[in-house]
Amino acid sequence: MIFLFLADFLAKTLYYPFFICTFAATELVCIPSELQASHFLYYSYMNQRPRTIQEQLCRLKEKGMVFNDEQNAISYLSRISYFRLKYYWVDMLDANAEHFINGANFDNVIVRYEFDKKLRNILFGAVEILEVGLRTKFITTLSLATNTGLWYLNGSLFNNQQFHTNLVLDMKYEFERNSDPFVRQYIIDHPNWDKNTLDGDNPDAWMIFETATFGTLSKMYKNLLNQSPLKSKIANEFGLYSARELSSWLEAISVLRNIIAHHSRMWYKIFSKKPTNINRHRDDWMLSDLTEHQRKRAFGVISCLLYLCNAICSDNTIKQDIKNLFVSYPNIPIYMIGFTRGWEENPIWR
Repeated sequence: MIFLFLADFLAKTLYYPFFICTFAATELVCIPSELQASHFLYYSYMNQRPRTIQEQLCRLKEKGMVFNDEQNAISYLSRISYFRLKYYWVDMLDANAEHFINGANFDNVIVRYEFDKKLRNILFGAVEILEVGLRTKFITTLSLATNTGLWYLNGSLFNNQQFHTNLVLDMKYEFERNSDPFVRQYIIDHPNWDKNTLDGDNPDAWMIFETATFGTLSKMYKNLLNQSPLKSKIANEFGLYSARELSSWLEAISVLRNIIAHHSRMWYKIFSKKPTNINRHRDDWMLSDLTEHQRKRAFGVISCLLYLCNAICSDNTIKQDIKNLFVSYPNIPIYMIGFTRGWEENPIWR
């Protein structure tokens, strides 16, 4: 079996000299090297002449893409840009990325697009569970420990003083531009409110953090003093025993959240922030460390998000919703988002 696998790997490496072949758990994933380094179908980085929808369709047909329903394809290309859709056919290209392989069908591209959209909708709900839960634990833990709602102004609680100041000023800026009635009323009732300094009237943490972004929460947690027992306590409440690991996970999930919020794609996404493997954990996790392929693709960050949501709300339906989605799209190659062979055997996904 090992011999056959290595033979397959060597054959693909020799046959596809322009491909980058990576071991993804027990899957061998070969992607054109041009598309690993670049996001463009074309070799040239020069500006391209704009093409009509009909010209885009003809170009795809010339490269070997099959269309079962051209009118339906035109409809999709009219409302979803060619540039956006091309990521969903990246693995359908041949070794030179000049033509599509046999069997490349536009219907499969659309199926992948719709799958990706539904996955993002599921994850949007998961991020809400985490974001609200993190905000609550953060506010409650620090406010009760310091006996004040203004603890976030205390620079001695944080590592980098200048970073702390800039972060608080960013929070105040976001607070003032928020149109929620409780914000407008606070500013009216407090004439000494000043968004440009840490002085003057400042709202309590449970008020100002309500308008803070997930990224701000993540950054403020990371900047808490490294040896602070409060930092460790928050990590422990999420089922982790290392504040560094929780910080890594939150950074990766913050990137995921931005992808979802901007309606970007999960498909074939390489994440700029990769969640670290954890040494010790309280709840169900993995049988072994995440592979590099899993960490840089969606599987790693989705698993971390699921773990933290389980710590907040154990009866959530995130895992089952994702598994149901996979069942409804049986022909989707989910290894493209890091769900490599055997992923369901991990305790957190059982």
